Amino acid sequence: MNNQIYYILNDMSVYLSMTQMKHLQGVLIERLEEVHEELENTSNTMYLIKFMAAKRIEGCSERTIQYYEKSIEKMLSIITLPIRQITTEALREYLITYQSLNNCSNSTLDNVRRNLSSFFSWLEEEDYILKNPFRRIHKIRMASTLKKTITDENIEILRDGCKTLRDLAMVDLLYTTGMRVGELVNLNIDDVDFHERICIVYGKGSKERRVYFDAETKIHLQNYIASRIDNNDALFVSLLKPHRRFKINGVEIRIRELGRNLGIKEVYPHKFRRTMATRAIDKGMPIEQVQKLLGHKQIDTTMRYAIVNQTNVRNSYKKYIGS
Repeated sequence: MNNQIYYILNDMSVYLSMTQMKHLQGVLIERLEEVHEELENTSNTMYLIKFMAAKRIEGCSERTIQYYEKSIEKMLSIITLPIRQITTEALREYLITYQSLNNCSNSTLDNVRRNLSSFFSWLEEEDYILKNPFRRIHKIRMASTLKKTITDENIEILRDGCKTLRDLAMVDLLYTTGMRVGELVNLNIDDVDFHERICIVYGKGSKERRVYFDAETKIHLQNYIASRIDNNDALFVSLLKPHRRFKINGVEIRIRELGRNLGIKEVYPHKFRRTMATRAIDKGMPIEQVQKLLGHKQIDTTMRYAIVNQTNVRNSYKKYIGS
């Protein structure tokens, strides 16, 4: 702190008289000591509470906030130093230990790194720390693997295997719109425009966007809604009374059970989203429009979701470059 006061006085010496300089020195010592004392008395938990509040104001979902909180709490339980004393080396050691103890993939570890990096970046922006120790900890490399999609054949098997109108409508809507499961469960009946075949969904950060569905999905949705005997505004509800709004874990469990019962491996809601994106690109939809449909901020995210069929790449090469 004394060094900072010296640098400030040195910079201001060309503008102030000696009397003014002495007065400034006294003010700086008094005020900076108060700030220093306040920072020293702020616990790590209090910084975490303030960060969570900031994320809520930004419009992050509760699920995202809980993920942030869990990652940061775990780190603070291992690195017990005051926030301002946590170093890059300590954080690197923590990440190495975390992966070893949890036997997690580089992808999972990078998610933890991003959460912690966001926390320390916020601390720096709010002037709670002088320098972000995560600046020198870069994205963790991981093997580039082709994530599988659901084949057209398996989509039809899933549709035929649905025992309820609700499940059939749910599978169709996930497949044709590519919406997130969190967006699906938040839908109300009034959010669906059957004439235009449009749904208004609220994505990450409560951002509103439109998604579209086909004529077959429209019929299945209408049949499902017509069969209901409850008064719930939610588009998808539980089958048993009191017919509450279907939750994320309920959808995930139901979709996985459906896949297992039909002998289809690794079927889960998010896989429908990736399948829709890949299908759209394969059929020639511009990547920017796919990005818009999925509600991604960055086009790189869309490219990670969508797997471009290599046969189409080869055919395009022949068409545009080589005969």
